[in-house]
Amino acid sequence: MQKTLYLGACVSLLVLIFLCLAWELWLAPLRPGGSWLALKVLPLLAPLMGILHGRRYTYQWASMLILAYFAEGVMRAFGDAGASAALALAEALLALIFFLCAVLYARLTRRSQPRSA
Repeated sequence: MQKTLYLGACVSLLVLIFLCLAWELWLAPLRPGGSWLALKVLPLLAPLMGILHGRRYTYQWASMLILAYFAEGVMRAFGDAGASAALALAEALLALIFFLCAVLYARLTRRSQPRSA
């Protein structure tokens, strides 16, 4: 189970990074030729190495960071039209997958606490 959650978090984060770049530069940018909104990928690069190395602390704080991408995806899915709405829905879905995998991975890898009497 732990390996599955690790892979789910890694894959969803990497796909989300590539999706956001492709979305804002080629697939459906706000302006023809690309958009500065592609810089929204930079915060996703911060936890990348910790996620790939399976660091529990990174999973914990990255699960909070990803909620901003989920919120953006939901808002743009309802506010945009056409390809942009579909890409926004994909962003929200990937963010949700990452969130669930990260939270469950962090919970599964926590140290056992001794029970108090």
